[in-house]
Amino acid sequence: MVATLPDLLRLVVVPVFAWAAIRDVRTRRLPNRLWPPLYLFGALLLVWEIVTIWPLGGFVEMRFLVRVAISLLFVAPLGYAFWYLGAFGGADAKAMIALAVLFPTFPAYDLAGVTLPLVDTQLGVFSLTILTNTVLLGLAYPVGLAVFNLVRGEASRLMFFARPVATDSLPDRHGRLFEDPDGPTRNGLDLDALRMYLRWRGRTLADVRADPDDLRDPASVGETFVPTDGGTHVGPRTDGGRAVDDAPTDGGRAVDDAAPDGGHAADAETDSDADRESDDPWAAERFLDEIDHGAYGTDAATLREGLDVVAREDRVLVSPGMPFVVPMAVGLVASLTYGDALFAALGALGLV
Repeated sequence: MVATLPDLLRLVVVPVFAWAAIRDVRTRRLPNRLWPPLYLFGALLLVWEIVTIWPLGGFVEMRFLVRVAISLLFVAPLGYAFWYLGAFGGADAKAMIALAVLFPTFPAYDLAGVTLPLVDTQLGVFSLTILTNTVLLGLAYPVGLAVFNLVRGEASRLMFFARPVATDSLPDRHGRLFEDPDGPTRNGLDLDALRMYLRWRGRTLADVRADPDDLRDPASVGETFVPTDGGTHVGPRTDGGRAVDDAPTDGGRAVDDAAPDGGHAADAETDSDADRESDDPWAAERFLDEIDHGAYGTDAATLREGLDVVAREDRVLVSPGMPFVVPMAVGLVASLTYGDALFAALGALGLV
């Protein structure tokens, strides 16, 4: 393989993104420490290339700088904008920014007489090619979900968006409920928020399903626990029916209700507290008030509706979703080998 040394070094990123995609599928969590080294690595490679082509007075050099500027000043901020608008998760945005820094211009790899990527673009901003390929792959996901449902004999008008699963399997799944007590909905309970709630109560989903009437009473909430971030990779587990929290906590102690006297629970609740509890099925409002961060946009009504569904139904519709890092990793490989699929399609139609 013949290429510039910076372009060869950029290939180190491929296994990193492959690992990130696998971990994202399994846990829907990527460590924040993953991204700064990639940003630094990409910046060093850029400085290396600028030093190599110095001075920057010619057309080729200026074209290189324009492409770098588009990648850093348009594609990278686009990742942040998608996150801000709710289209991306935080890890997805950071991954896109990393690719904008690492791949501002098209690399070139001569392998066995063939130059990869096969399809270049007139603009020549490689991070934009990765993004468009990623979007095209992401659009194929609903089709794949529909095929999966058809193979399992689950044909319905919702098969492009969700699939039915056993309710008892929800603690190990990612995504969100695609139904509430009134029927299908795109705004169902996030399964991470469900796990947070169960950990906060020190209960399991089996407990909720076994005795929903009792647990629906807010007075049934005793001591509460650290809810974690709702990931499947952290506790609590169950041991003989008792909640065992193996996530980092404040020394392993239960988290008492906050109170003015140094953090100890108050001996008596106020009238307003009592009034709220009488109108707070599942103690949903209390849960959201007590946790120290949000629950993935979940409000009290959505939490109550989701709990009502999982308490009574043996099978529920779940929209599994797709971490954007997964098609991003595949899009990176496709871009490095084939090139820009959208540009090729537009060219075949005579539009470019």
